[in-house]
Amino acid sequence: MKIKAIVLDIDGTLLTDDKQIIDATITSLRQQQEKGVKVILASGRPTSGMMPFIKTLEFDRFGGYLVSYNGASVYACREQEEIFIQALPISASQQILEHLKQFDLIPMIAHDDYLYVNDVYNGMLSLENGPFNIIEYEARGGQFKLCEKHDLAAFATMPLHKILVAGQPDYIQRLEKELREPFGDTVTASYSAPFYFEYTDKGVDKAQTLAKVFQPMGILPENIVAFGDGHNDLTMIQYAKYGIAMGNAVPELKENAYAITKSNNDDGIAIFLNEGLHSIESLN
Repeated sequence: MKIKAIVLDIDGTLLTDDKQIIDATITSLRQQQEKGVKVILASGRPTSGMMPFIKTLEFDRFGGYLVSYNGASVYACREQEEIFIQALPISASQQILEHLKQFDLIPMIAHDDYLYVNDVYNGMLSLENGPFNIIEYEARGGQFKLCEKHDLAAFATMPLHKILVAGQPDYIQRLEKELREPFGDTVTASYSAPFYFEYTDKGVDKAQTLAKVFQPMGILPENIVAFGDGHNDLTMIQYAKYGIAMGNAVPELKENAYAITKSNNDDGIAIFLNEGLHSIESLN
C-alpha cells in the first residue's frame, strides 16, 4: 500500500528539547509533501499553539492538517477552517472541574483567545531542570491571554475541547485512580507528560480522530506512518500500520511500535523518512 500520510506528535517528537525543528526534518517533510504525501500534526496542544508550524512546514501550500487537543479538533490549513470538533459536554466539564478542587493541582481551560486559571501567580512546578512556570508556558505556547476565574466549574458554561491539569509529577501520578475513575464512562482521561493529566470527550484520542476524519479521505491505517514519544501517542502508534517510536519515547510506546528511530534531538524523524521509509515502500 502507498504511504499517503505522515502523522507527527509535536513536543518530544517534531521538536527538539529546545523547541526547534531540525532543518533536516523540515527538508524531509517538504520532500514528502512534494510527492503528494499529507503531513498531519497531532498534538495535545491547542490549535492556536500549532499555528506557527503552518508556515514553517508550508501546510498552507501543501494542504496539511492540525489535529489538536489530543484529537478533539481538526484544522485544514489550506482551507483555513476547523473541519472536525468533538468537545466535552458542559455538564461533564463542570463535574470534572468541581472534582479537581479537592487536589493541589492547576486546572487550565482554553476558550477563544484566553486561558482561564484560578490564580495566574500560582503556576510554579519544581521539575528536574528547576522551577517551571506551567501557566506561563501554556499561555505563551497557545498564544493565549490569561484570565483568572476563582470558580472554573461555575464559569465553564461553554463546550470545551479539553481540560488540562498540571501538578508535581510524583503527586499527580499518585492520583491517577482518583482523577480517572469518577469519569471513566463519560470522558477520556490520560497523561500527556509526567506533570500533565488531560480530559477530553469520551472516545477522543488521536487514533479515533484519524479514523473519523481521514479514512473518508482514503487515508487508511496501512497508508500511515506515525511518529510519537508519549503516552497520549499510544493509540496513534497502534492505529498506524507503521507506528514509529522516537528514541526518547516512553517504554510502553516502544513496546507497541513498528520500529524505533533516533531521539527528537538526533534527527529521528529525518533519519527514518530518508532510510526506513524506503524499506517500507519497497515492501509494497
